[in-house]
Amino acid sequence: MMNDKRISLAPMIDYTTSDFRYFARLFNPKIYLYTEMISTSAILKGDTDYVLRFNDTEHPVVLQLGGSDPSKMAQCTKIADEYGYDEININVGCPSDKVQHNKIGACLMKEPALVAKMVQAMQNETDKPITVKHRIGIDDMDSYEFMRDFVACVSQAGCTHFIAHARTAWLQGLSPKQNREIPPLRYEDVYRLKQEFPHLFIEINGGIDSLDAIKTHLQYVDGVMVGRAFYHNPMLMSECNKLWGLNTPSQRQILEQLYPYLQQRVSQGANLGTLTRHFLGIFQGLTGARKWRQDLSGKKNLTVAEIQKSANHILEQNNL
Repeated sequence: MMNDKRISLAPMIDYTTSDFRYFARLFNPKIYLYTEMISTSAILKGDTDYVLRFNDTEHPVVLQLGGSDPSKMAQCTKIADEYGYDEININVGCPSDKVQHNKIGACLMKEPALVAKMVQAMQNETDKPITVKHRIGIDDMDSYEFMRDFVACVSQAGCTHFIAHARTAWLQGLSPKQNREIPPLRYEDVYRLKQEFPHLFIEINGGIDSLDAIKTHLQYVDGVMVGRAFYHNPMLMSECNKLWGLNTPSQRQILEQLYPYLQQRVSQGANLGTLTRHFLGIFQGLTGARKWRQDLSGKKNLTVAEIQKSANHILEQNNL
């Protein structure tokens, strides 16, 4: 089933950090992992190595860039290429006020020619794929034709992979969280996009939270991107191994691989009390899951031994 198909972990600010991506990779070797959105200014003016470095185990890993200046996007692409990212994605989907102010995200859907220029400038700096993540529309520009024309214009610049979040983005009046929940999902529009552009790789995103839903979407499009469902219930990533005919690792197997990584992060000066927020979902839906979250949350001086003790208690409770 998975020939020429793929599944991705969506880019999520404050969630898809390198620590969570390392954790995610333990569940599934095939899923494409996306970074948080990283702005061009964070790369060009900030601590470049801090925002771009990642673990070799994360491959395939995609950098999501936020920006609107083709020359700066090209500069960042060249730098990212040296770090070894497998793909670079342009954020044309985020609806927050902050990114709009900097002309980043969903507001760029109104300027497909500018997005096309960014694609071309970035392609000049790398042989890696340049992809675009967008919405199906913005505000009252929410017709299927609006999205179709955007994709048609950008694809002429050489972009062949589009990830469509199947909700309209409301740039005024809704928070980013509300923008993920209130505008209705229109999956059929994304299916239609694939029908009209059969030569393009079309991936769908938005509200997808089960293996059955993933299977259904893969009948109509080339890929499925999942965000918060993977984060809050990471065993769903393990379940997805079935699509490739692979074994599904258990919580115990995953934790045994995680502990050495946590020890390494402690030796690098990381605070486990902060870092472990990314691992709270591993026992989602099981007896003791709440106790696990309590044991790991808000502790200033958490140790790997304490994490292991808490995990063993949950594993025993559930005969895992």
